[in-house]
Amino acid sequence: MSIRPFAAPGLALALTAAALSACAPTTGGGLPYAGPAAFDEGDFGWSQMPGRNSIEGQVAFAQDGKTFACVGSAGLTPDTPYTRARFRTLYGSTERAAVPAAVVRARTVPDANANYSGYVRSERCENGRVRFDGLPDGGWFLIVPVTAGDAPLVLMRHVQTRGGRVVAVTL
Repeated sequence: MSIRPFAAPGLALALTAAALSACAPTTGGGLPYAGPAAFDEGDFGWSQMPGRNSIEGQVAFAQDGKTFACVGSAGLTPDTPYTRARFRTLYGSTERAAVPAAVVRARTVPDANANYSGYVRSERCENGRVRFDGLPDGGWFLIVPVTAGDAPLVLMRHVQTRGGRVVAVTL
């Protein structure tokens, strides 16, 4: 049996594309990883608009028989190409994570000096609860530091706001 080269002109192209996509690095969700995103202040503008949405967070995290409590303030960071790439590196996910604070601090991110902190909202976490009000529609990364008396963890969760609703999040 003999196979004629390029007997089906589109076949060679389809096989090449399939082979290349199989080799592409992926994120945890199976999507191709696009690499680091450059900091662009224009990507954050939407997050500064007034809105009618709220996020109510409640810490109910337990691990190895220990119940964790929030410590200090929670942060709310707008979801932008830059922050998504940053969080993928720091937390290993852009959806949810529970990572030791020391591990997060030890990881290196590209463009680490980009000043996006002016767009991060902060609220005190008290009695295991935190609330952010006046949010516009969009994606956010909720970050809550927690401890069970030993080394602190950082909990991260992606949250979507829209339609003037209160989004309840349990971490």
